[in-house]
Amino acid sequence: MLKGRSLLEPMDFTIGEFEEIFDLAEQIIAQPEKFAHVCNGKLLATLFYEPSTRTRFSFEAAMLRLGGQVIGFSEPGSSSASKGESIADTIRTVECYCDIAVIRHPKEGAPRVAAYNTSMPVINAGDGGHQHPTQTLTDLLTIRCERGSFSNMTVGLCGDLKFGRTVHSLIKALSRYDNVKFILISPKELRIPEYVRKEVLIKNKIEFKEVERMQDVLPELDVLYMTRVQRERFFNEEDYIRLKDSYILDAEKMKKAKKSMMILHPLPRVNEIAVDVDDDPRALYFKQAKYGMYVRMALIMKLLGVHI
Repeated sequence: MLKGRSLLEPMDFTIGEFEEIFDLAEQIIAQPEKFAHVCNGKLLATLFYEPSTRTRFSFEAAMLRLGGQVIGFSEPGSSSASKGESIADTIRTVECYCDIAVIRHPKEGAPRVAAYNTSMPVINAGDGGHQHPTQTLTDLLTIRCERGSFSNMTVGLCGDLKFGRTVHSLIKALSRYDNVKFILISPKELRIPEYVRKEVLIKNKIEFKEVERMQDVLPELDVLYMTRVQRERFFNEEDYIRLKDSYILDAEKMKKAKKSMMILHPLPRVNEIAVDVDDDPRALYFKQAKYGMYVRMALIMKLLGVHI
């Protein structure tokens, strides 16, 4: 049972619990009208201490499409955080009004602090460069719906692998499936953190390699997960400018890829995927964003324990 639980990182849920969420999401996709009132009278709090478009909108759309309502803030300046209120006090206050909370914060571990100080479900919508579990649910639902399974595939992760929380979460989640290989494509300065390499890949004997050139490995990939080089994670503007255009996927490079390869991206896109790729049937990133709403609908229902 997922009722009353929090989702702070992908490993909080078992593979079986993931499957429960995906099964429900597929039911919602098939017949959304049947779920239009299941959250009547329920209230979702969106606590966004960091900017967001897709994640915040998809959570709000998810709750509204389930018949619930949403209150919250989209940046800390419009909340009592600007007066110095702690996360613990904020979540205790929010619990007085709401049934479930979603939090995005620039500091790693902030959602865990919130969950520790409340009895209502808390969903991590991204904490610093650490984890982004609902993006991972989005990524996995996209792969499941478009490919059919998670096993026996080679996944290329490209761009900012050091600060990219979506990458860290996805590697953790996919590491639990059979025969998943990773090709990690990045400049040396943006390679995955040592804890991901040692504690997830090496510890679980998962096959991986690290390369610097995307075009050399494109023919091997079943999934290419592109990420942007994130200006907000850099302390040095010169390093950002030097690395920001390291990897750009365009129609010419796509000629080397499998006809069945899937292109995923957590968005927002800057220039790492050229617009001439958008019409390629392998480009699934906007479809992926829609899957994100459906999987969050399913997650909200499961954590609140509501059903038809």
